[in-house]
Amino acid sequence: MTGLITALWRHPIKSLGRETLTRTQLSAGQAMPWDRHWAVLHDLAPHDGNAWGPCQNFMIGTRVPSLAGVWATLDEATATVTLRHQRLGSHSFCPDDAGATAAFFAWLAPILPEDRAQPRRIVSAGSRGMTDSDFPSVSIMNMSSHRSVAQRLGRSLEPERWRGNLWFDGLAPWEEFDWIGRRVRIGSAVLQIRDRIERCMHTTANPVTGLRDTDVLGALETGWDHRDFGVYGEVIEDGTVATGDQIEVL
Repeated sequence: MTGLITALWRHPIKSLGRETLTRTQLSAGQAMPWDRHWAVLHDLAPHDGNAWGPCQNFMIGTRVPSLAGVWATLDEATATVTLRHQRLGSHSFCPDDAGATAAFFAWLAPILPEDRAQPRRIVSAGSRGMTDSDFPSVSIMNMSSHRSVAQRLGRSLEPERWRGNLWFDGLAPWEEFDWIGRRVRIGSAVLQIRDRIERCMHTTANPVTGLRDTDVLGALETGWDHRDFGVYGEVIEDGTVATGDQIEVL
């Protein structure tokens, strides 16, 4: 059976905004282009930021839910990111420009709790991506599973809470968990499905307000005895993926 890709999302700066795409080129051994390309290292992190590191080293929505309310637009030609937040307005800067960091941190400061870790500097993992997984991953989400969680909650639920890359529809809820260890073709790319994605408190924060307003983790636990949503895929064959493309288990 096949499903159809319904949405593509990337997150240029880890935990700081997301934007939609209609098409992307996937390359073997790499994350989605420009996804989690940068991350904000915090001042309590032992990590030096010179390579990939675990998520606890960075400013993330698990610890700072207000970050969930940030949206992003990336100009690839200039590597300029424009961030938007309903309380802060917008701010454009190039994360690779060390001289622009102070102004960005000042823009962000009003939504950061003073008693928590503060941003230290912006780091990059390049095409490797500063993914939550310890390998360059592309996250794949099932709209049928999403609707099941929303039904369990008894309310509509924003898909942006899951911070996924590729969304598909047309297959059974939770069918994606049966793909672990198998390959899937998405558009003209082929991915090896590696792991289920264990979820954190970031999912409880509203992607518009940045306020924690929904017990998503509780719904997963009471409904299905786990905290997992979506799967990590590793690109093993280059290819293009676009909305409307098929996803097929090989």
